[in-house]
Amino acid sequence: MTDLKDGPLTGLRVLDMSRILAGPTVGQLLGDLGADVIKIERPGKGDDTRAWGPPFVKDKDGNNTKESAYYLCANRNKRSVAVDIAHPDGQALLADIAAGSDIMLENFKVGDLKRRGLDYETLRQRNPGLIYCSITGFGQTGPYAHRAGYDFLIQSMGGIMSVTGDPDGEPTKVGVGIADVMTGMYSTVAVLSALHAREKTGEGQHIDVALLDAQLSWLINMGTSYLTDSKVPTRMGNMHPTVVPYGAFEASDGWFSLAIGNDSQFAKFCAAAGEDMATDERFATNAARVVNRDALMPRMFAATRSKTRGEWMEVLEAAGVPCGPINDLEAAINDPHALERGSRVKQDYPHSDKGFVETLGNPIKLSATPITYRRPPPQVGEHTEEVLRELGFDADDLKAKGAVS
Repeated sequence: MTDLKDGPLTGLRVLDMSRILAGPTVGQLLGDLGADVIKIERPGKGDDTRAWGPPFVKDKDGNNTKESAYYLCANRNKRSVAVDIAHPDGQALLADIAAGSDIMLENFKVGDLKRRGLDYETLRQRNPGLIYCSITGFGQTGPYAHRAGYDFLIQSMGGIMSVTGDPDGEPTKVGVGIADVMTGMYSTVAVLSALHAREKTGEGQHIDVALLDAQLSWLINMGTSYLTDSKVPTRMGNMHPTVVPYGAFEASDGWFSLAIGNDSQFAKFCAAAGEDMATDERFATNAARVVNRDALMPRMFAATRSKTRGEWMEVLEAAGVPCGPINDLEAAINDPHALERGSRVKQDYPHSDKGFVETLGNPIKLSATPITYRRPPPQVGEHTEEVLRELGFDADDLKAKGAVS
């Protein structure tokens, strides 16, 4: 029986040639699940996101290192090998590593790797079982395939900014790189699906995932609403287009959230608030509340200002009405429930002034093969010699030729 103590993907090798965020997100997820992820970086500079700061990790003298917080967020459980991809021996080395790998991740511009003999069709000749995942801004086909893709560009083109933010404000992006992250999630699902298919056929396959495709897909109910009635959704601030009341509400001492998802919860809210809105036919059902939103919301806002946030939390939780504080990041990450569920992950990191670094925890809870945090995000080329010797390559010779560092 295979020992899966380090995760369900123990024994799988991932050649991670991706950069920025979407690709590294996939590599980190696979690494958290136990795969051996070999991160390929440019000698010296490494992944572009290493320089995307401040903040940076501080060394023992209080100076900035080359590791930014942005880089840390998607690169744990990886080993870094610094390879010059422009060097013929570097290209040959990567082809050799791919020949012995299960999965390859890349997010180069369309055609870049083919010129170096590192495209799927070339590599599959030596490794028919290779699962090769290409992540780009616009995909391998189509009129925009040649364009570079970045999260903000994709959010702007993909419609999400048109439905995010205040109705009277400017178009607003989501506060994190959500297009990158969601593309990473879809890519991970695709990789795991391809692994399952390989168990049946023995064959790998090429996976083509585009940021714009993913962005359009996760427009979910908003996108489907447009397809249903041809009405273009607009920005509604924190309110929901088809569930009312659902959003941010002001108490006497600040803001809190209400997520009233059905008529029973609305009736419970009205009872807790001492209001008769639930008996008014204009508001008795969610469909009626959506139609009569403009009449309902002033009454809701007046009602919620009658108590403090703490008072609302107490009375609404007791009544079974979904509500919560609107936390900043400090409060969210350090909430007692979040901490109990593993929101913070501390790993030894001798290069920092603290001797450790922290990243956000993986939300997956597996009963038999739990997530493991084996390696902190690596420095550039930290594992070049270790990995090459382990795989049977002459690290000294490759260094002398300038192919690796």
